[in-house]
Amino acid sequence: MTTQRSNWQFYWGLALAGAAGLLLYLLSPILTPFLLAAILAYMCDPLVDRLERRKLPRTLGTMLVMLFLLLAFAGFVLILVPLLDQEVGSLAQRLPALFDWVRTQAGPWLKSRFGVDLSPGAGAVQVLLSTHWQSAGGAAAWLLPSLKSGGLAVVEFVANLVLVPVVTFYLLRDWDIMVAHTDHLIPRRWHSQAAGLAREVDRVLGEFLRGQLSVMLLMAVYYVAGLWLAGLDYALPIGMVAGLLVFVPYLGMITGLILATLTGLLQFQGLAGLIPVWIAFGIGQALESMVVTPWLVGERIGLHPVLVIFALLAFGQIFGFFGILLALPASAALLVGLRQLRGKYLASSAYRD
Repeated sequence: MTTQRSNWQFYWGLALAGAAGLLLYLLSPILTPFLLAAILAYMCDPLVDRLERRKLPRTLGTMLVMLFLLLAFAGFVLILVPLLDQEVGSLAQRLPALFDWVRTQAGPWLKSRFGVDLSPGAGAVQVLLSTHWQSAGGAAAWLLPSLKSGGLAVVEFVANLVLVPVVTFYLLRDWDIMVAHTDHLIPRRWHSQAAGLAREVDRVLGEFLRGQLSVMLLMAVYYVAGLWLAGLDYALPIGMVAGLLVFVPYLGMITGLILATLTGLLQFQGLAGLIPVWIAFGIGQALESMVVTPWLVGERIGLHPVLVIFALLAFGQIFGFFGILLALPASAALLVGLRQLRGKYLASSAYRD
């Protein structure tokens, strides 16, 4: 009888998990701002709790934390967007010179060594760029047709931009209340196991998210400083992009290296000036993989980098951008559940023996 009841509980749990997955898939187009707000509230809740322990009202503490987040985001946008716009304009001016270098220096070298003649193609592209980019009127004019044709996407982006801080505020203010209500909804016979599983998921996920955020900030500072010392123009936006993308293994380094190499080719018009840039990225990758990530994150989530990449791609393919946000929390919860099952299996095997 006990075995039959356990089987029914397993099937019910499996059915509920399947129904929850189907519901997430159907609602994924509208869930992105809510999940992003939940992640922000989850990460900032300890800070609000600390302010609350200092006799500050919960609502006031939430407002102070939200003000800090909004100021940090506004500062990031005000710094990055003008730099990117300036970089695109500079790119439009420097591309003809780059193609001239390809035609006069790189082209003859490739032709003498490998028999590849780039002169006709490089000349045609140079004329095309000189004609159209100079008449484009900068990055804003170049993007204007796309913004007009994608008006609905822009409206959706603005709506999400407004919705995320509002939802974050209410979630952060009522976080402890919602956790208590969720705790009361769990049936008492499952409460002990569910509470233990939730505590383990909270420990693993909290340590990973906070540690990974520290890694992103440290690597962004390093890449900005390293590229600035290497003499690269636009070291600030490229370094910030490279640092903030390190949460996906190797993506930050590869993206930053490509952007820095293209910028360096336009700036230096030769390979000699790129050597310090490549050295900066090589040192950065070594520091991130061997020092910074093991120190701040370690094996807290317990997922191999290949599994992290697979989880991000798989959830992104199924759920879109919402899936990218969901990938690591879901993977952490799944990993904790598998550990629990393994522990029970080993305990039952030892009991039978």
